[in-house]
Amino acid sequence: MKMHFCIPVSQQRLDPLGGRYVLYSVYLDGYLFCRVRYSRLHRWNQQLRRVFGNCLPPFPPKYYLAMTTSMADERRDQLEQYLQNVTMDPDMLRSDVFIDFLKLVQLDTFNITTKTASLDIFLPDGRNIPVEILTSDTAERVLEVVSHRMGLCQELLGYFGLFLIRFCKEGKLSVMKKLVDFELPYVSLRSAEVENCKVGLRKWYMDPSLDSVLMDCPAAVDLIYMQAIQDFEKEWAKPTQAQRQKLEALQKEHNQTKFLELSQEVRHYGYLQLDPCTCDYPEPGCGAVLSVGNNEISCCITLPDNQTQEIIFQMNRVKCWQVTFLGTLLNMEGPQQTLNQNLELRFQFSEDSGWQWFVIYTKQAFLLSSCLKKMISEKMLKLAAENPEMQIEVPEQGKSKKYHSQKSQQKDSFRFLPRKSKIEMAKVECVFGIIKEEEL
Repeated sequence: MKMHFCIPVSQQRLDPLGGRYVLYSVYLDGYLFCRVRYSRLHRWNQQLRRVFGNCLPPFPPKYYLAMTTSMADERRDQLEQYLQNVTMDPDMLRSDVFIDFLKLVQLDTFNITTKTASLDIFLPDGRNIPVEILTSDTAERVLEVVSHRMGLCQELLGYFGLFLIRFCKEGKLSVMKKLVDFELPYVSLRSAEVENCKVGLRKWYMDPSLDSVLMDCPAAVDLIYMQAIQDFEKEWAKPTQAQRQKLEALQKEHNQTKFLELSQEVRHYGYLQLDPCTCDYPEPGCGAVLSVGNNEISCCITLPDNQTQEIIFQMNRVKCWQVTFLGTLLNMEGPQQTLNQNLELRFQFSEDSGWQWFVIYTKQAFLLSSCLKKMISEKMLKLAAENPEMQIEVPEQGKSKKYHSQKSQQKDSFRFLPRKSKIEMAKVECVFGIIKEEEL
């Protein structure tokens, strides 16, 4: 699926010879990823074409005369679309020419040289695992290193991921973003400019029943057991009093298998809970806490009279969603490294009266969008397993799985444009139980 690349702003700079060039600030999942010139992107595109031919998306053409403001805005939009579309090809994501370029621009943007460094990986039980890496090692590589240290089976790596996690007051934690395979964790951690932020290892699947796939690997069981305990302690999962007593007894016995089996029955087990935010239902400004997982969005809303109301949106009722940046253009002279101050995610869902919009104002809009896409991918994989004659292609970051189908095929066309005057969205339709996306 398309990644959340955007280029909200560009800036003219003077080169050493007195000429002018444009520097584009590229954001990924709302955080500054790199700053890069058009000429450098153009050379990269030429390198990719030598390897992959004409299967690449169109690259914005050169202008040999001075650009007007409208031409500059059009190029910025085109570069944004190019980055989103080029990341849809899993073969592209795995290629050296793709990865090496993105590694280099990340290092150059934040003035970090390639060298040996120690990076602490935070585990859900509070421990840190220090690993020796290169500052230019990707998240995929760092995950391999830490998994080897822990004895995690290599074929199960796709069920886990590295995340930027912030530790807040009173022991609370906030998952800021998942690091994509080609991101450099050492660089991302230092460029986030967030206090009490660490790189954490967490499971990366939204369907709790997938725990069963990992039960033959002791290291994987340890990890999901640690995360389950953390989720209970942080009150992300919500057991009844009877369930809590049984879980505490199993925890004292160190019976991980039985503990995880019982956890499957607990409300919101395996869900990712977002930070408190606001929504527009039943009126603007209502407080909300969202929990996402198991093919649903659970929203606990605080009403104006301080009463609470829980609304659950099943993913098969969600038609489309969009992320929008509501702020003004960034001041690139300042230290702004993130777009996450003024974000909204809105999704359209079906109810008896027709299609309705639900709007959420949250700094974690990109993370929420990633979770929604993850649930769609998992749903398609499950449908494919239940219907072997179907052919479905489910792209993941750096991976591709194909299944046979005569009914339908997923098409993903998510776009994010952060400028307030332009809104694009992905349309999600359920046809024969298969999620299809197409651009409105």
